[in-house]
Amino acid sequence: MSENTAKTSAKRLLPLIVILAVAVIGAFTLRDHLSFEALSENREALTAFRDTNFVLAALIFIAVYIVIVAFSLPGATIATLTGGFLFGVFPGALFNITAATIGAMIIFLAAKWGLGEKLAAKMDGSDGAVKRIKDGIDENQWSMLFLIRLVPAVPFFVANLIPALVGVSLWRFAVSTFLGIIPGGVVYTSVGAGLGEVFDRGETPNLGIIFEPHILLPILGLCALAALPVLLKTLSKKKA
Repeated sequence: MSENTAKTSAKRLLPLIVILAVAVIGAFTLRDHLSFEALSENREALTAFRDTNFVLAALIFIAVYIVIVAFSLPGATIATLTGGFLFGVFPGALFNITAATIGAMIIFLAAKWGLGEKLAAKMDGSDGAVKRIKDGIDENQWSMLFLIRLVPAVPFFVANLIPALVGVSLWRFAVSTFLGIIPGGVVYTSVGAGLGEVFDRGETPNLGIIFEPHILLPILGLCALAALPVLLKTLSKKKA
């Protein structure tokens, strides 16, 4: 590898390195500041600022949420609850989903620019199982993208990286992210919208609500619907 090539590779990796470094630092320094307790302690100041500066409050909230997601900082769930607490289910859910999508796109672009293009090209030029896996993902991109967003067990950060490493386009990533996180986003935003009563009772919100049957089953139904095209293609290939 020439010196210029090495420098170019290092520059391409720089955004991803910065994101990872900030994520590690944030994990140790911001844990106590982006918490349910911090939201409870500052709720009166936050609601007062929102009431007097609604548009500015919304813009600041969206910007902070984008930074939290883009740098994988702790507190994404708290940010979603805050969106519901300050702005209600609507437009709170819209603010949450939009900010999360933009933040995810930043991670996606950093990973795609630093690693994804080279890795995708190597996978295309390879043989055997690796090439078959890449081809399978390419044939079912929409289904796979929606699946990794809808399945609650897939970490958000991982769902941002995988598409970048297999050559998914930014457009497909953005659309599938925005639409795919709507169910979970609306659920947690609605929990946040009821935080006033939770604060008054001195309790903590039920963050496991998404795993309750009346919430989880419809989401699993959407997962099955997203997986259906993959299953049908697999069956048709076996018949052929």
